[in-house]
Amino acid sequence: DNMVDSSILDQAFNINYKAIITFIVILIITFLAARWFSRYFKKFVLDSTKVLENDPTNYQFLRHFVIAIIYITGFMLAINVVPELRTISNSLLAGAGILAVAVGFASQQAFSNVISGVFLIIFKPFRIKQTIQIGTDIIGTVEDITLRHTIVKNMENKRIIIPNAFISEAVVVNFTSVDEKMCRFFEVGVAYDTDLDKAMEIIIEEVINHPFYIDCRNLNEIEEGVPKVKCKVISLADSSIVIRAWVWSETHLKALTMYFDLNKSVVEHFRKENISIPFPHRELIVKNPGGPLDTIK
Repeated sequence: DNMVDSSILDQAFNINYKAIITFIVILIITFLAARWFSRYFKKFVLDSTKVLENDPTNYQFLRHFVIAIIYITGFMLAINVVPELRTISNSLLAGAGILAVAVGFASQQAFSNVISGVFLIIFKPFRIKQTIQIGTDIIGTVEDITLRHTIVKNMENKRIIIPNAFISEAVVVNFTSVDEKMCRFFEVGVAYDTDLDKAMEIIIEEVINHPFYIDCRNLNEIEEGVPKVKCKVISLADSSIVIRAWVWSETHLKALTMYFDLNKSVVEHFRKENISIPFPHRELIVKNPGGPLDTIK
């Protein structure tokens, strides 16, 4: 009896031992296959998009999708070779009513991100390497679109990881979707006693002299004498007259750089011409107990 029992235990041990070895081997093959695919896909497909200047958006998403399929298939095969794990998985599937509801609630956001990522690839509100603005705070260049999130590199060279579901609900401004040229408003307030024509001439001069400025007029507008830079008085504020210039540049980044440079050059030119940029004025009335009213300006 003891010999029979020991042989049965040895046989069970051998079966479990082989199953565990197979389980480990399948997991190793899965990780190596995913790594191999990612490496060679990037080398032969993504690098070719750089040479041919093709849009890499679809290829990047396909890479993430295939890698996910490799991992899911490998894990399913690994679980299937171990009887104990297979029994547990079958038991879970047999009573999957409550489990499905729990998993559904727990993974609702994850599935939402995946579906939103698929929609981003299908409808393409933006592509990789394009400059976008999401909401009011996030501005940068799209680096990657995965199954769950989108990676954006901002102006500070930081990577912002944004869930795809959030992007689907947000307002997205694409600066380079069709035409990269950008018009940016340059506004400045001047005193009420300012020679407005002189102030607008200075602004136009500084805009035209900037190396990032481009003339976006067509032939008809040039023949009709449309000015190179549109400059208008847009409002009469409490303490100043606000002048706006419509400034054009080739890209969003150049337009932003030109805007910062104009802040400095216009102020310096205004100082040479004795044109003041007023600060707000306030009138305070201080009442002394039992005394007259004193007015402070």
